[in-house]
Amino acid sequence: MKFKINRDHFTNGLQQVLNVVGSKATMPILSNVLIEAEGDHISLTTTNLDMGIRCRIKASVGEVGAITLPVRKLATIVRELPNLDVQIESSSNHQIKITSGGSIFRIMGIGKEEFPPLPEFSDEKAFQMEQSQLSTMLKSVSYAQSGDETRYILNGVYFSFQDGKLTLVATDGRRLALIAKELEFPADQGGNIILPAKTVAELLRLLEKGEKLKIAFNDRRVAFQIYTDDDESGFVGDTFLVSKVVEGNYPNYQQVIPKETHQRIKVERELLLQCVHRAALVTSEKSNSVKIKVSNNLLEITASSPDFGEAHESLAISYSGPDLQVAFNPQFVMDPLKALSKDEVFFEVKDEVSPGVFKTLENFLCVIMPVRLN
Repeated sequence: MKFKINRDHFTNGLQQVLNVVGSKATMPILSNVLIEAEGDHISLTTTNLDMGIRCRIKASVGEVGAITLPVRKLATIVRELPNLDVQIESSSNHQIKITSGGSIFRIMGIGKEEFPPLPEFSDEKAFQMEQSQLSTMLKSVSYAQSGDETRYILNGVYFSFQDGKLTLVATDGRRLALIAKELEFPADQGGNIILPAKTVAELLRLLEKGEKLKIAFNDRRVAFQIYTDDDESGFVGDTFLVSKVVEGNYPNYQQVIPKETHQRIKVERELLLQCVHRAALVTSEKSNSVKIKVSNNLLEITASSPDFGEAHESLAISYSGPDLQVAFNPQFVMDPLKALSKDEVFFEVKDEVSPGVFKTLENFLCVIMPVRLN
């Protein structure tokens, strides 16, 4: 194997695949990146057996071939090389020579045959959509995933391809976020998967470097083909991300969404976010709640704790219903407000023991369980 490559392009590619490799790999080969040189590019692949990623980088290939190398060490070395021009050459004993300016490195690798291949997918359940759409949808709900390992079913985002739309749901039992978008696909191709939290984070990092995206899945795995625009960073074609899905049945989230209409108040998202953020500055671990009170054309936010004191915020709203007061964990109120981009948000509330709901006109809602008022 022999190729020439731009140092910065090589660094970008290694950074793209680095995250998948855990710091404590169970086998030495899982700490390595598979480098395959062919045509006008090299492919870089890493896997941790739960998730795998492959991207392609422009290169001038002199001899085709493949090898695996320790990815973290390689990324550090390539980043520090003195010249933009980098030459890579492999010898028969799985060793490679890296030359750049006056620097020469020799690094030991492992043969390609030990590297676990990424699964291939048929197109039986495949969907196309815009990267920006999926990115926006994931940001709108992913904060509500559970971090509790004992409730592994909730450690991810639920994807439902049903009734001509894609619905994403995340919940940790104390709040639930949902967003839906119309998507064209044949009725018999529908289905559901739970995408693990780590894959969600990786996907969010990879999206929006191009326009189109293809999703394919079966009962055990899901694959994302993320097309990258051929830009200055050296990427060619697409980045391929494959992941196991969380196995099991997602809870019936429809039961959590309040059915009857409550008092509905239109609020300015940014303004409400700033008010809750300031009020939360006086909360503590023991007193971690903000009270939201609505009365005639007024919304008041108060918080207090024995350690720090109290805060009071108020903003004008259009409201003529009964006086109501309800308390929430401030972080649960701020998360959806931060994740949304539209400035018009509707807050629905019934009484102090019922959940509050934030909604937008774009098929988004977030249900938040209240904190009991003493």
